[in-house]
Amino acid sequence: MSRMVRVLVANRRKLTREVLLSTLADQDWVDVVGEVAETAQIREDVQRTQPDLLVIDADERGKRPGICDALLREHPELRIIAVAPNDNYSVCYWASFDIHSDDVEASEEGFLMAVRRVASSTGNTTQVN
Repeated sequence: MSRMVRVLVANRRKLTREVLLSTLADQDWVDVVGEVAETAQIREDVQRTQPDLLVIDADERGKRPGICDALLREHPELRIIAVAPNDNYSVCYWASFDIHSDDVEASEEGFLMAVRRVASSTGNTTQVN
């Protein structure tokens, strides 16, 4: 590995945290930047430590933990691995976005049409003629 991966381990279950921390400690390319036992503390610790990866509990197989959406909106560069050892299940979440383009007619009217499309797609409630 050419770069250290900064990891924050945030699992409520102490045994799970200890196993994950032990596994990560054996990796010379991993920098564990913190350990969190309480869900309420996760957002603050992510902000403070700026990890590349957050490891959290997966409470229900196939259901994204509620904190994921908020964290990925606030920190789109973050990766999150949710672990459910009792179900022998884990999943990785990340945010991504697509960049789209559309040709615009090279005229004043074409420009204004593009502005109208943007206005209507942003939920502008004012009538745009």
